Amino acid sequence: MRDDQREFIDFMVQCEVLTFGDFTTKSGRKTPYFVNTGRYRTGRQIARLGRFYADAIVARGVEYDLLFGPAYKGIPLVVAAASSLAEHHGVDVPFCFDRKEVKDHGEGGSLVGRKPQDGDRVLIIEDVTTAGTSVRETVPKLRAVADVSISGLIVSVDRMERGATDRGALAELRDEFGLDSFAIATLDDIVEHLGPKLTQADRDRIDAYRAKYGATG
Repeated sequence: MRDDQREFIDFMVQCEVLTFGDFTTKSGRKTPYFVNTGRYRTGRQIARLGRFYADAIVARGVEYDLLFGPAYKGIPLVVAAASSLAEHHGVDVPFCFDRKEVKDHGEGGSLVGRKPQDGDRVLIIEDVTTAGTSVRETVPKLRAVADVSISGLIVSVDRMERGATDRGALAELRDEFGLDSFAIATLDDIVEHLGPKLTQADRDRIDAYRAKYGATG
């Protein structure tokens, strides 16, 4: 595990974004841990989060022309990542995000920011993908506007659990859309780094959850 991944995990814990207990994910699964990016609440926190995303994007080497953040949590993430890419890496890339409802006045439409254009390679900025539901909802919206390709998906944490099949959700999305899917940190990283700090009950619940929902590839 890299030092920046350890720093990111500690950062999530300090911000109370990564917590342990009994939760329910968007996919309906009961989970013993939760990553809630809605708990980033200060300018310093969101700026540092954007730096983690930007550093991971640059390190990955994924090619893209446009950043997209799915509403709602993807909105501050895409803004923070784009800002950090410009400030710390000299990459001034356009971004956009969507509304939950189509606006019927003003500029109209469901997208805000630089609209997708034919030929754009889009990098989606997400918080966490459990079953890939959000991405599968996002891709048709983008392709309804322009002839784009989805070049990548970055999430903060790879939960390493299966999606619609026994394979991991990120792996499924990679194959389905031909994109490069990756995470700043994985569940393995979290367990390895925080293992000694977790209670035995937390470790047992995580092991049971992984036995039930863990990906096989």
